[in-house]
Amino acid sequence: MRPGTPGILWTVVRRDLLLALRRKSEVLTSLFFFVIVVSLFPLGIGPEMSLLRIIAPGVLWVAALLAAMLSLNRLFATDHADGTLEQMLLAPAPLGLLVTGKIIAHWLVAGLPLVLIAPLLGLQYDLAPHALGVLMLSLLIGTPLLSLLGAIGAALTLGVRGGGVLLSLLTLPLYIPALIFGAGAVEADISGLGATGHLSLLAALLALSAFFAPWAATAALRVALE
Repeated sequence: MRPGTPGILWTVVRRDLLLALRRKSEVLTSLFFFVIVVSLFPLGIGPEMSLLRIIAPGVLWVAALLAAMLSLNRLFATDHADGTLEQMLLAPAPLGLLVTGKIIAHWLVAGLPLVLIAPLLGLQYDLAPHALGVLMLSLLIGTPLLSLLGAIGAALTLGVRGGGVLLSLLTLPLYIPALIFGAGAVEADISGLGATGHLSLLAALLALSAFFAPWAATAALRVALE
């Protein structure tokens, strides 16, 4: 009996998570990068708490964006190198569904840890508890968006020489709206304006990307595998 959609998704996610556990150094690289970049600014600026509170949303979000980008190269490249992508293309399950499973696994490995550790790092910037909650919520909405948009860039640059640089050039413009609304939500909360509007726009971008990004990444993969 052929497994249903949830079963196929779970199989792909479980497989990618198991592979990630075997390459712990690659997984931890993004997390350590995030921690180091965020921690350097308080050390460089010094105990100027008013200034640290101002720059905190932008610093944390830019660091999260760059950390998520570090792991995009391995989203499809490893499976392409060992022929797994070709097998996925021939599988009876829709390729778009398999790609969606890989994107979910990527977020669980590269995005969710950033969400969980961000409030702890935000304490270095003297952020209030409510602002830390908004930061965590904005990253919880925004990091899946980064994985979805990054999957498009990773698929477009698959097998291309110098693909890492090209991947950055393709994905950075796509990440700008997420950066604006994600950091803007925390800034609005700090200044007392309320973060609802920014979070709503960020959630709308996530919903739109969840619909279109797997389809676009699948189309790019089909072109790359032909």
